[in-house]
Amino acid sequence: MNLLQDLNWRYATKRMTGEKIPQEKLDTILEAIRLSASSMGFQPYNVLVVEDPEVRKQIQAVAYNQPQIVEASHLLIFAAWDTLTEAQVTEYMQRIADERGVGIETLEGFAQSLTNTINSRTAEENFQWAAKQAYIALGTGLVAASAEKVDSTPMEGFNPAALDELLGLREKGLRSVALLALGYRDAEKDFLASAKKVRRPADEFFVTIA
Repeated sequence: MNLLQDLNWRYATKRMTGEKIPQEKLDTILEAIRLSASSMGFQPYNVLVVEDPEVRKQIQAVAYNQPQIVEASHLLIFAAWDTLTEAQVTEYMQRIADERGVGIETLEGFAQSLTNTINSRTAEENFQWAAKQAYIALGTGLVAASAEKVDSTPMEGFNPAALDELLGLREKGLRSVALLALGYRDAEKDFLASAKKVRRPADEFFVTIA
């Protein structure tokens, strides 16, 4: 299938079978997420991969008991960095220097620009920026999953504070912002499995500025 066919095929799956995703498909989806676009390439978030059924049962309890969480093969948690620091910028610059084989001194201007951006905002504004970057990666994960014919459900329906406490995320400098259940649709139980995708028509959705 081509990309548009893949995107027409995917939907926010409501019920899953529990069938496991082949490792190579999971690896492809995760790598696509890792390679996702991010402002200045900074990637101020982490993605937790949860397979353990018992942990997912606990997560389900703080996510309005949504069945996908336990019926999925894997649950991804997109968690933004709670605080952005100059030390993180320094680590990022060193990674660029190492990967591209350039002197760290050549990145001073870039480092200063990123540092100035972080320092010009409040901690909460930085967190919200980091969360937006995580959402970009979430979108990439949805597209990658559809290309692999893996069903997915993006989820905001959970209690972030309770999930953070359950997994000790704040101690790790993280705050959960979104979930992504990955698995295979249960067509017999999912009322949306055979429903036609509904989206606004292109002539209403797109606005041309001439």
